[in-house]
Amino acid sequence: MQMQEWMRQAKTVKQDPKEGFDPGSVTVSDLITIAAPARIVWGILTDMPRYSEWNPFCIRAVSTLAMGAPVEMTLANYLAPGTLMPNVEYICAFEPERLLSWELKYNPAFPYPARRDQMIEPTGPDSCTYLSTDAFLGEHGVHVFLFAGPWVQRAFNDTARALKARAEAMFAAEKKA
Repeated sequence: MQMQEWMRQAKTVKQDPKEGFDPGSVTVSDLITIAAPARIVWGILTDMPRYSEWNPFCIRAVSTLAMGAPVEMTLANYLAPGTLMPNVEYICAFEPERLLSWELKYNPAFPYPARRDQMIEPTGPDSCTYLSTDAFLGEHGVHVFLFAGPWVQRAFNDTARALKARAEAMFAAEKKA
């Protein structure tokens, strides 16, 4: 995994026990090659009202996508199949056709901060790659990573494969039109 700029600049857990970064507490999806332009992948990721049509993990998402805006999500619970769980995080990076990120800051009532980054890298005019990471932050990050990392990775891989299928289908339809 190539470290994001925020990761290189972040304080360590020793420097900031509440929100410090530990490179060993990051869940990384598979790198997925998509036979569709980055603009199509970006359009799918930012069209949150349609998540239920394709996303097997985040089946509902509502946000204005403005910096600091909440992302209200309904997630499939991989620990209890058939159940759902609510989640709210906040937009912290928005680079069109490149990066969409949200985070949960430290809160004493729920001391498990994290940051999700979804990265798109163009590889040509009609192709790109997609990678998703979840950094579990602070002194509890390693424990959250050990507990949740495997199912979060599975959820991210399921999402990446579904994103690939939708993007490639949309691009094929666009080329036919």
